[in-house]
Amino acid sequence: MHSILLTGAMVVALMTAVWVASVIVRNVGIIDAFWGLGFVVAAWTYYATTDGFPARKLLILSLVTVWGLRLSLHLAIRNFGKPEDYRYRAMRMRRGPRFTWVSLFWVFIPQAVLLWALSVPLWQAQRAPTPRHLGAFDVLGTAVFAVGLLFEAVGDEQLRRFKADPANRGKVMDRGLWRLTRHPNYFGDAAVWWGLALIALATPGALWVIYAPVVMTLLLLRVSGVPLLEKKLQETRPGYHEYVERTSSFVPWCPRRKGRTR
Repeated sequence: MHSILLTGAMVVALMTAVWVASVIVRNVGIIDAFWGLGFVVAAWTYYATTDGFPARKLLILSLVTVWGLRLSLHLAIRNFGKPEDYRYRAMRMRRGPRFTWVSLFWVFIPQAVLLWALSVPLWQAQRAPTPRHLGAFDVLGTAVFAVGLLFEAVGDEQLRRFKADPANRGKVMDRGLWRLTRHPNYFGDAAVWWGLALIALATPGALWVIYAPVVMTLLLLRVSGVPLLEKKLQETRPGYHEYVERTSSFVPWCPRRKGRTR
C-alpha cells in the first residue's frame, strides 16, 4: 500500500508542476503531453517500491515506458506552437481571473487522480511475487498491447503525414488504418490498456483491476475521446458524414459498401 500511495503523491506532484508551467505559458492544453509521461512515472515508482516477480516487473515497465514516452513526445510535437485548446479557452473566458486556480482543481488534479486510479494494473502486475514465470496471460497481454501500440502509433503517423500535405486541407482522412476505423489511435489506446490488464491478470487475485481498461474504454468511447472529436469533425469536415456511414467507429473492420445499412 505504501507503493500505491507514494505513486499517487508522485503523480499529483507531476501534474502540479505542469500546472505551474501552464500558468507561465498561459496554455492549459500542455497537460495533454504529460498524460503518457504520468503513467511512465507511475510504472517506474511501482518498479522501485515493489518486490514482485522481476521478469513481469521488467515487462510492464518496458511496455509502459515505450508507450508513454511515444505518446507524450507525439503530443508535444503536434501541439507545439499551437494556441490553447478551444475548450480551455472557453473555460478561461468564463472564469476570468479565477481560471488559474480553477484549472488546478478542475483540470490538473482530477487528471492526476484519474491517472493514478487507472495505473493500478501496473501496481498489481509488479507487486505480485507469483507466479514466478511468464505464462499465457503475459504472452496474450503483450500481444494485445503490441496490436494497440501499432494502431496508435501508425494511425498517428498516417494522420500527421496526411495533414502535412496542403492538398489534403479540409479533406477527410480515410486511408491506411483510417479506412478500417475512424479512430485507430483511440482503438489502439484501449487495446494497450486491455493488454496491460491481461498481464496483471496473470497474478493471483487480480480480477478486480479489470475496472481500469473498462473505464479507459468508456472514456474514449463515451466521454472525452470519440464523442467530442466526432462532433467537431461533423461540423468542420465536408464528407465526414459519408465517411461515418462506411467506416467502423472504433473496432477495425472492412469498410461498408455504399447502400448497406450500419
